[in-house]
Amino acid sequence: MAYNARILLGRIAKVHGYEGVVTIRLESTFTEKITEMESVFLEIEGKQVPFFISESEYDDSGILKLKFDGYDSIEKVSQFTGCRVFLNSEKKEDITNMDFSGFKVYLKDNTLAGTISAIIENPGQWIINVETESGKELLIPFHKDFIIKIDKKKKVIQMDIPEGLTEIN
Repeated sequence: MAYNARILLGRIAKVHGYEGVVTIRLESTFTEKITEMESVFLEIEGKQVPFFISESEYDDSGILKLKFDGYDSIEKVSQFTGCRVFLNSEKKEDITNMDFSGFKVYLKDNTLAGTISAIIENPGQWIINVETESGKELLIPFHKDFIIKIDKKKKVIQMDIPEGLTEIN
């Protein structure tokens, strides 16, 4: 799964000073004091890139000043002027406690791979045991890079698994 940065914090308005501090004009939805953040995502060339925050200052006027780890000069941060700034989604889903038994697994082309009959917890990686409609069992790594989306209500998981993996099993 890719980063899930959905909350638009604001836009970098300008560079402040000479030590790599940027000024962010906050969206109007952020009217209360901003809590301490560890990181934000900058939208650079259409992609959200994570940046860790080393210093932050907010003065209730709708302006937030941030300094990013490793960016300590005006030259390094001036390229970010105008970039949109996002926060991570506040709701973090912990899939380690979810029961996926009975979930249907669809591939990226929307073909049904089968139904999850078991989850095998190996050190470092989960493997899902998927039973096909023909009764064949597929072992698929349950890795974040393979998961496109999980719909808990419909009990459906859409995955983008490497080509040929279903033939190996």
